[in-house]
Amino acid sequence: MGPLGWLLDAQLQVAGSPVLVREVVGNVFGLASALLGLRRVVWAWPVGMIGNALLLTVFLGGVFATPQAHDLYGQAGRQVFFFAVSVYGWWRWSRNRRQGDEQPAVSPRWATGRERLGLLLAAAVGTAAAYPVLAALGSWGPLPDAWILTGSLLATYGMARGWVDFWLIWIAVDLVGVPLLLRGGFYPSAAMYLAYGAFCAWGLAAWWRTSRAARSAVQPIPSTYSEAVA
Repeated sequence: MGPLGWLLDAQLQVAGSPVLVREVVGNVFGLASALLGLRRVVWAWPVGMIGNALLLTVFLGGVFATPQAHDLYGQAGRQVFFFAVSVYGWWRWSRNRRQGDEQPAVSPRWATGRERLGLLLAAAVGTAAAYPVLAALGSWGPLPDAWILTGSLLATYGMARGWVDFWLIWIAVDLVGVPLLLRGGFYPSAAMYLAYGAFCAWGLAAWWRTSRAARSAVQPIPSTYSEAVA
């Protein structure tokens, strides 16, 4: 058995339940991608894409052998969309990196009011559209799965644009994802979501500080005393 065959079949026993090694490895790549994203390093995108490919095989239990009794088509579908959006993020950050010399690949900022409205509308429409599709496919927990799919895509897009808000979207995804994955028996992914929720709070604070520092740096220096106290 080669390395690929071993990765597809290998399992661990966690609290008496079988857990796929590829689910663990895929989530490790996801966490590594998040850490690189926090540091605004371009490699966050290709590293995350490897994790997406592995986790796709985990949530498509009807195609790949999995010990769980549930198929989460929303979770599987989001890996495909993640991969596609990551191509965009990889291109955008790489372009910014080439233009910015030694600067990080993106400069964090809060989304504008119009951009936030767009995110809210996309969240509502995306969840409403995904729910009947996932229910028809027989996905387990179609409503929370629909939000996880939609919110994950919006968060990934927001990360590509450099919006600080994307961390808040991830936290909202994690709040729904942890109980769903625990009930479904996807324990490594549930643990990843739980750890990622705390990590997102840290990332939110870090990007918020960076955006505030950038705003302060571009504010004009008052030339007179009257301008300074105005």
